[in-house]
Amino acid sequence: MGEQKRDRRDYERGLPGYHDPMHRLTGAPAALSALTLRLWLAGFGAVFCTVAAVLLWVYLPPLSWMAWILLVLAVIAVVDFAWVAHRKLRGEPG
Repeated sequence: MGEQKRDRRDYERGLPGYHDPMHRLTGAPAALSALTLRLWLAGFGAVFCTVAAVLLWVYLPPLSWMAWILLVLAVIAVVDFAWVAHRKLRGEPG
């Protein structure tokens, strides 16, 4: 089966069964994503990890290895933030 072409109206309504592959078997309604919550959590994670990394470097230089880990997590949070923002701008509900 080929991939069907979707337009903006499909994303605004939400993609049925997109987040729950078992929705047809159990009879439950298709789940919709909580994109706004995910956007807030990714933003908080990026800010928190960045600030914590800077504070570790300034005040506890022996723990600079942990600051590097926090910076990697901050980059991951920024990428997640950008992807969720892209999905919201595309018109997906949530």
